[in-house]
Amino acid sequence: MESKNELTSTLHLSNKGLASSPAGLVDEYLASLKAHDRDVISHVISTNGESAMVLISTGIQKGSRFLITDGATIGRSASSSIFLDDITVSRAHATIEKGVHGFQLTDAGSLNGTYVNNEQTVTAELKHGDEIQIGKFHLLFVVGNKK
Repeated sequence: MESKNELTSTLHLSNKGLASSPAGLVDEYLASLKAHDRDVISHVISTNGESAMVLISTGIQKGSRFLITDGATIGRSASSSIFLDDITVSRAHATIEKGVHGFQLTDAGSLNGTYVNNEQTVTAELKHGDEIQIGKFHLLFVVGNKK
């Protein structure tokens, strides 16, 4: 007999192997965009890391982008900074916080977990090109590194 958790959890759906490196995922994603959208994201990449952007790379919200300057909440709650409307996402799923050394992703005790580059994590320092999976959503993290 299946437990209730097995009935409500999702499979970890990996995009592993689609690109040779995390930055390669960003390059492939940028190549698929219209010039204006590519310019907006390229501007964030060309900065000194004071801000970052999360891009939804798969699913019904594909193409959505969220600028992060201080931090963000991610979840199914409409009050989330990054609202992911699907039952596979917890209401308060994860947070991204800006610290002295960059941006950190923290799982907020979600049912289905949070993955960075195909590894389940509770906390992770985010780097340019990291792929975040929350529920059935795949997100790309982009940040500038010019000092």
